[in-house]
Amino acid sequence: MPEFSLTEEQLTLQSTVRQFTADRILPVAAKADHDAKFPHDVYKEASELGIVAPMIPEEWGGAGITELDHVIIVEELGYGCTGIQTSITATTLAATPVLVAGNDEQKKEYLGRITRDGAYAAYAITEPAAGSDAAGIQCKATQHGDDWVLNGQKIYITNASFANWFVVFATVDATQRHKGIMAFVVDADSEGLSIGKKEDKMGQRASDTATVILEDVKVPKKNVLATAGHGFKVAMQTFDRTRPDIGAAACGLMRRCLDESARFALERKTFGVPIAEHQMVQAMLADMAIRYEATQLLVHKAAWMVDTGARSSLVASYSKAFGADSAMAVATDAVQVFGGAGYMREYPVEKLMRDAKILQIYEGTSQIQRMVIARRVLDRYQ
Repeated sequence: MPEFSLTEEQLTLQSTVRQFTADRILPVAAKADHDAKFPHDVYKEASELGIVAPMIPEEWGGAGITELDHVIIVEELGYGCTGIQTSITATTLAATPVLVAGNDEQKKEYLGRITRDGAYAAYAITEPAAGSDAAGIQCKATQHGDDWVLNGQKIYITNASFANWFVVFATVDATQRHKGIMAFVVDADSEGLSIGKKEDKMGQRASDTATVILEDVKVPKKNVLATAGHGFKVAMQTFDRTRPDIGAAACGLMRRCLDESARFALERKTFGVPIAEHQMVQAMLADMAIRYEATQLLVHKAAWMVDTGARSSLVASYSKAFGADSAMAVATDAVQVFGGAGYMREYPVEKLMRDAKILQIYEGTSQIQRMVIARRVLDRYQ
């Protein structure tokens, strides 16, 4: 029989991160959103607590936790602020391809910077003409002796402004599409690498998002993470492992929406009674609870599949698409429960609704997830 309860260790982990979120994220979330400024002291404390890229094995200085443990962490951080959570877990996103494809020297150096120094890292794949079409990368990789030279631009890169290093995807020949894509680990202080404009976003404003410009950036051979033809595979293997994290963030956001809405519904009165007694309000609260529970089950299954070595891309897409769409629906209903008050920045659900939208976009849009799912479904009948 499947086991749905958490272990004692997982309950302790959940409680620890929940307390961290209550003490360090919830008090600063509104200001960080308003100022569009990431609170670096929160990241430092999260790193000291061991919840930044905690799946890094102990031999490289990490906690070596499972993906199921990790989604528990992400949900708790997402409850406090998905903007702050995104910048924390963006380092996990960058570390994942190093774990998937890196050699021991690369892991020791770059994962060590995260675990030893509390460094930020960033994952740079998106370009002006290559978002959903990840195989359409134009950033050029040219070999010069034993080194490689990168030229191009990456956009919407989380943690770009303060990353210590980047995983950069580039192509030897754009006409080869996925067959030409390589992956590199690039130091942020490399000559020719610069940071462009910081984006002024609708939601998740606490998370830094900026452009990375690469102009004749020399990358030594030792920093090649994946050769031509293998880079795209590494990118997809990374998403298989990190898409459940998006579902987990959606869970945190939905649980926060439900908590805020239920409390408000019990306090706010119309027609002489709390609005919690109105059936239409009850229906919205019930749908919030259903979507949260269903998403969490999908997320935990996807994480379990990663941990057991099963092919997880399908369920990862389930958890990401259903979770992101559910979070948007739940956040919209939360604003509705609050009525006019929900539209005001004085109340938290306005921010939650803005934050929810990007969950349907980054790491593969909800439409892309449906394409992945449909192809796998059709494969069963061919």
